[in-house]
Amino acid sequence: MGRRYDPERRQRIIDAAAAVVRERGIAGLGHRAVAAAADVPLGSTTYHFATLDDLLTAALRQINAEWLAEVRQWVEGVDPAAPPADELARWLGEQITGDRARMELEYELYFAALRHEGLRPLAAECLDEMARMLTRLVPDEATARAVVALIDGLTLQVLLADRPYDRESTSASLARIMGGDGDEAPPAR
Repeated sequence: MGRRYDPERRQRIIDAAAAVVRERGIAGLGHRAVAAAADVPLGSTTYHFATLDDLLTAALRQINAEWLAEVRQWVEGVDPAAPPADELARWLGEQITGDRARMELEYELYFAALRHEGLRPLAAECLDEMARMLTRLVPDEATARAVVALIDGLTLQVLLADRPYDRESTSASLARIMGGDGDEAPPAR
């Protein structure tokens, strides 16, 4: 019997890898688990991804692309008349109080870069791109990086310590980082 043409197989494997990490964590990622979740033969996972690091890299690349597309869409839709700190605090609240499993997956893959050196460039690229996008709302790149750091810190506090998200406090913190009380218009670009 000839090989069955399956152009979506590689993508199903990546999706399954993300699902396995969501359900079992990084430690639960294995070719067998992914093959079962993707409903493909074990050989398909090793054909497309020779190592687990290759598979983890593909999953992180996909999660980053999805996240950055959402950030880009949000940044492009920000009301230019609204205080940027307030807009960012509102959006962050929506992210944090939304799909918790998704947020946990994003951070699980993000922190995998601590142990998997090959993932570090992908994590850094995601941070760099998010900061670049935020320069449309803040005075400069250094401020954008500080905003990204605050976003990560607040998100981790909510996820790890089950702290409620405080939009007003977040807006005030963002306004301080952004160099004002939040009433300034975003920088002209």
